[in-house]
Amino acid sequence: MENKIIEVSGLSKKYTSAKSFALDHIDLTINSGSIFGLLGPNGAGKSTFINILSGLTNKSSGVVKVCGIDLDENPKTVRGNIGVVPQEINIDPFFSPIQIMDIQAGLYGVKKENNKNLEILKNLDLFEKAKAYSRSLSGGMKRRLMVAKAMVHNPPLLILDEPTAGVDVELRSKLWNSIRTLNKKGVTIILTTHYLKEAEILCDRIAVINKGKVIACDEKKKFMQLLDEKELIIEFSEQIKKIPSEIKKYCKKKEKKSLTLKFKKSKISTADIIKIFVEKKFKLKEISTKESDLEDIFIKLLKE
Repeated sequence: MENKIIEVSGLSKKYTSAKSFALDHIDLTINSGSIFGLLGPNGAGKSTFINILSGLTNKSSGVVKVCGIDLDENPKTVRGNIGVVPQEINIDPFFSPIQIMDIQAGLYGVKKENNKNLEILKNLDLFEKAKAYSRSLSGGMKRRLMVAKAMVHNPPLLILDEPTAGVDVELRSKLWNSIRTLNKKGVTIILTTHYLKEAEILCDRIAVINKGKVIACDEKKKFMQLLDEKELIIEFSEQIKKIPSEIKKYCKKKEKKSLTLKFKKSKISTADIIKIFVEKKFKLKEISTKESDLEDIFIKLLKE
């Protein structure tokens, strides 16, 4: 049986000035050692959930347990088990990374003999910049420094709130590698992101939250099975005179020398479609496909 690092039951939050719940009696469990994706549009309740876990916001009702510890009974210990990387970069530009981390370690009461700040910087590929001014770091380095800062007290749970917002493709890839490295070392990670491809690549379990409610929560593999639609674009060497009758119902778009077909993989395969065209003596030139991804599932769930 897998250990649950977070257990949430009936969690709700209603701000005094709001008409509706920011979090509406949600139930959620997160397994230890996982990378858990928390997806949802702006205002869905993601930040409220994170703020309750990290002690920045008081819940209205419900039970929250982190590492088996009840938030109401021992909030200080719960906060000590969590490292939070906010969206905003909040580091002093006149301090070096190692100074920033040593100050953070002092705030958490980390003793000198337990200080692993240089090791953390090395793991996040920042060792060579340990004594440089933080203002001299690139955007990607500053993001990694924020992760390092959150890890000074060796928390078993790390929350990353939009960690790659505004970061280019190359730096995003480096951050992904850093996240994977931390996870392999046993750190459980909660990731909120608007880059659905990011969740698809990194996460092994995903929850979608909308209007304060968890509308879906499952393993990524099962999420990807929610839609089995596929698009097939076929280009022909000659002009299409007549579409085979077996194919007509799948036809989404027809041009002089190309067809775009949309079908469910559970009903018919690409090989079956190609076989029909070959048997009908069609001269195929190019074939390309597009399968459903997490973005399609996300949009479908929000519409429902």
